[in-house]
Amino acid sequence: MRIESRHVGTKLKERIVGIEWRDTMNFAAAVGDDNPAYFDDEQKSGVVAPPMTAVAVTWPILERIWENIESDDFPTEVLMTQVHYTEHLRLHRLMKPGDRLTISGKVAAIVPHRAGTHCVIRLDAVDAKREAVFTEHIGALLRGVDCEGGARGDDELPDMPAAAASAGCVWKSKIHIDPLMPFVYDGCTRIFFPIHTSKRFARSVGLPGIILQGTATLALAIREIVDREAGGDPAKIKEIGCRFTGMVLPNSSIYIILEQHAPDGCLHFHVESKNGNKAISGGFALIE
Repeated sequence: MRIESRHVGTKLKERIVGIEWRDTMNFAAAVGDDNPAYFDDEQKSGVVAPPMTAVAVTWPILERIWENIESDDFPTEVLMTQVHYTEHLRLHRLMKPGDRLTISGKVAAIVPHRAGTHCVIRLDAVDAKREAVFTEHIGALLRGVDCEGGARGDDELPDMPAAAASAGCVWKSKIHIDPLMPFVYDGCTRIFFPIHTSKRFARSVGLPGIILQGTATLALAIREIVDREAGGDPAKIKEIGCRFTGMVLPNSSIYIILEQHAPDGCLHFHVESKNGNKAISGGFALIE
């Protein structure tokens, strides 16, 4: 199979999404984040959505992306080979219940990769006043798919800063992944994909069994960073990014490791799963 880089710039259909309190609270509950900012509706400012909630808001577009791409000749069959590979979120402000967002998107980059092709979708969310709320760049690795026409769009992708070579371990947090967590995250976030809930399907595509959603692992890391580095204030998180490089199995433990505080306020981290394998590599969070 192949994909041509000329498809960069292809637009996606706009989608209007209402943000409900039950959805924002359910996202926090799905990753065991009891921060009052997400639950205490007696606060004068009201509750806010966890930073990572953006991935649940955009998922309905990505889940059926072949129906949302405004192109007559985009090779939708290549999408059957995709795995979530990169994630980048720029948070202009946190979402709140009652927000009504318009989400627009486009194919932002198509780049050759040693394992196939890296295809990045950009999604922009604005509120009723047309003010920016978040921008997401979500990258899929199209396994075994050839990229024709050379790389396009990669020069316009957001930077993914790396930790310094001297980075070590500032702190480490161990988290046990309950066997039910993939099911709870699936139901509470409505990010549905059967490798996370069907042992039969997961094994049919070569996995050892059900695996935890990558965005759930990332949300756990951001939970720890907000609590340990942002004084419990999620609004201080302005940017999040990472590469998903390994599996997390239920009924196992992960280790979130903060590697470095960079001078620009960027916190560099990675997440280790079983046997020290990196489930998340090149993780960073920019704190205001």
